[in-house]
Amino acid sequence: MAAATETTAKAIGGPVGERLTWASTQLRLGADPDPTWASLAKDPAMGQLARAMSRATQSGAPMADVLTRLSDDARDASRATAVAAARSVGVKAVAPLGLCFLPAFVLLGIIPVVAGLASAIVLP
Repeated sequence: MAAATETTAKAIGGPVGERLTWASTQLRLGADPDPTWASLAKDPAMGQLARAMSRATQSGAPMADVLTRLSDDARDASRATAVAAARSVGVKAVAPLGLCFLPAFVLLGIIPVVAGLASAIVLP
């Protein structure tokens, strides 16, 4: 498990990779897996993975199904965030367009009509 964790840490990189590298180092040095993974369970980014790894070390269950489920959940959450961001672009684009087109509409559409009506009403 330590070798797989280290390989994953190198592939991921960044802060999560550093945390996984720390866990891998602890496991290679012979630390008890439960406290090692429990210390990472407090981190929001690593919480689900650390709890799953801790359960797997306690029960001896295979990790493939759990890791597949975790990766599917992370992928779905990422996709939902991307879709929400893409949908919000349309809403955010309306304000600048409104600020540009509304004055033009008033100047070219409303004012000539009002001026024409005013001249027809004022001049008999």
